[in-house]
Amino acid sequence: MSETAIKSSGNVFVDLGYPPDEAAILQMRADLMAKLRKFIKARKLTQSKAAEMLGVSQSRVSDLARGEWEKFSLEMLIIPATKAGMRVTFKTAA
Repeated sequence: MSETAIKSSGNVFVDLGYPPDEAAILQMRADLMAKLRKFIKARKLTQSKAAEMLGVSQSRVSDLARGEWEKFSLEMLIIPATKAGMRVTFKTAA
């Protein structure tokens, strides 16, 4: 079986066929979720302790841990990220 490698655009969501504007938001959500999961894991927080620290419910931390990205808006991820001490910035294309 032969497989052909295809060069990525740098955004998996564009590669999957999403419109560029939607793909940008999806990529930002995915990045923030990954950073929040890394934060929780690095500090060895329980879900309940992470929820308390991030100002969300334990069930939201559980959704985050399971990668349930469709349950989070970009804004919903920015709030706990800032509570975790992350500086959230966005690059704009010129």
